[in-house]
Amino acid sequence: MVRAKVVCLSHKEDADGIGSASLIRQAFGGETRLVDYPGLMNELEQLRNDESLKTLFICDLGLSKTNQDQFVELVKNLRKNHVLVTYIDHHYIEDAIKKKIQSLKVKLIHTINECTTVQVYNAFKSKLNDYSSFIAACAAVTDYMEDRPLGSKLLQRFDRQFVLLEASVLTFTIVSHQKDCDYLLYLVEELSEAKYLHEIPNTFEFARIQAEKISAAIQKVKDNMKKMKNLAYMEVTDSGASMVVNFVLGLSGKDVGVSYKLREEKGIYAVSVRGSRACKLHLGKLVNELATEFGGSGGGHDKACGAVIPREKIGQFLKKFNSRIK
Repeated sequence: MVRAKVVCLSHKEDADGIGSASLIRQAFGGETRLVDYPGLMNELEQLRNDESLKTLFICDLGLSKTNQDQFVELVKNLRKNHVLVTYIDHHYIEDAIKKKIQSLKVKLIHTINECTTVQVYNAFKSKLNDYSSFIAACAAVTDYMEDRPLGSKLLQRFDRQFVLLEASVLTFTIVSHQKDCDYLLYLVEELSEAKYLHEIPNTFEFARIQAEKISAAIQKVKDNMKKMKNLAYMEVTDSGASMVVNFVLGLSGKDVGVSYKLREEKGIYAVSVRGSRACKLHLGKLVNELATEFGGSGGGHDKACGAVIPREKIGQFLKKFNSRIK
């Protein structure tokens, strides 16, 4: 069998992952697969046995101490099968793991200073149209990285308010469809065809509905969040943890906010963490370390990250996390 298939494996939970996938689709065509962080290894396991796979792009899917060695082994198997692998990401990666990835002759495009979509655009702009820079600007805004060197230049090309509007609608549409992967794939396809969010049917209505949920969450945060010395936290039951965590941070007056939601069928808590501008710690590194210590996994950016923590360990995790924040 001749290997010809192109696959982009990208993060499904935010505009950076969806934006990256849409730009890869525009530049190279092929198939898109969208996963959350815990789903990365399962998808790679499936792909390593795909005899038609020729080219694989992995976008915006950060590694943790829990899965980084497995990732290297799976990529090694793909390279043995002569699959061309490009890994594009902006989460922190240990130097030793970066060297192992590069030793496999994987094309590693990585910096923690720009979001993934901006890096995709910068690497492949000769294959992309001007609209693609707009998607990259939206991703930079939603990942709080519009002040970085490349992201800020892209944002300057457009009316700022227009970018903020479209980026918000994109984010709310993605968040409201996390259980509908077919719709997310449709969204990737529409964006790859250079459609603005206001041109895609119903996106503004999806955003309105999501905005109602968010506004309802504000009072719940005020009533239910709890504070430790160095952080505030709240368990979420009827919305996503990532939707609530910014309110926990903002309303608490603390430099770190944490929200978490039980995934009962898996026996784990999905945890979201945000830091204020005054927070000097790289929260992604710290959460990666602590999550591994308590039998979970985690990581991310310096001011925004997440984790998966075993259900019975969440209290210990919070106490240890609080003690490590200076």
